[in-house]
Amino acid sequence: MDKLVMYFQMSYVRNAVVVAILISLCAALLGVSLVLKRFSFIGDGLSHVAFGALAVASVLKFTNNMILILPVTVLAAILLLRTGRNTKVKGDAAIAMISVGSMAFGYLLLNVLPASANVSGDVCSTLFGSTSIITLTTSDVILCIVLSLITIAVFIFLYNRIFAVTFDEDFATATGSKAEIYNLIIAVITAVIIVLAMNLVGSLLISALLVFPSLSAMRLSNSFKGVTILAAVISVICAVSGLLFAILFGTPVGSTIVACDALAFVICLLLGKIKK
Repeated sequence: MDKLVMYFQMSYVRNAVVVAILISLCAALLGVSLVLKRFSFIGDGLSHVAFGALAVASVLKFTNNMILILPVTVLAAILLLRTGRNTKVKGDAAIAMISVGSMAFGYLLLNVLPASANVSGDVCSTLFGSTSIITLTTSDVILCIVLSLITIAVFIFLYNRIFAVTFDEDFATATGSKAEIYNLIIAVITAVIIVLAMNLVGSLLISALLVFPSLSAMRLSNSFKGVTILAAVISVICAVSGLLFAILFGTPVGSTIVACDALAFVICLLLGKIKK
């Protein structure tokens, strides 16, 4: 406990905790809708696209990679939504096509035009997370806070509409709701969360932040509102616990957070069985 108190006196640790709380909260809120719509794999696909964009930004030596990564990932989310409605290219095939192509292109580009001498180390850190979460600059923290608050505000404001398109998109359209626009908003917000979460857990582990808390909450609650609130609580607790454990014991940040999410799912699964 004394060691933990000492760490919290350092600004970079406090910044990392704030970012972890905001990202995990946003991921949990959107994750419930994605899981219920059977579209949770979009997180994995967009994370691969973000990796490809990061590779391009690194080769071009951008001082702020977010300038390229964020718009490219948002555009990919829009393309996935549009392509997924094509009768010739179904949703899962579209995700596989765009995500794998982006990752292959990014890794090839990093090897052909390396931005540093340690290409393998850079790739591994990007895919599985690194200690960059505890070396965030003030501008990174501010950007995360602004985008996270916008995401939360949009979710709260459009809660009823998101609920409608999540459970019965056809009925929502029939009653006059513009389901396609709300699906687009969900996809864009998901892309923003993916970009923000890259520093936290890495490209390959991002989908865990979207899926695990939602599935854990579904073991204990049967209502959409209950699952959403519970998923947010579980996600924040796991993110903060995993981050602090990684700081104290020197374990990989991303893997530790995902391991906490997986452990929470097992606990909720057992609690759900006991409840029944």
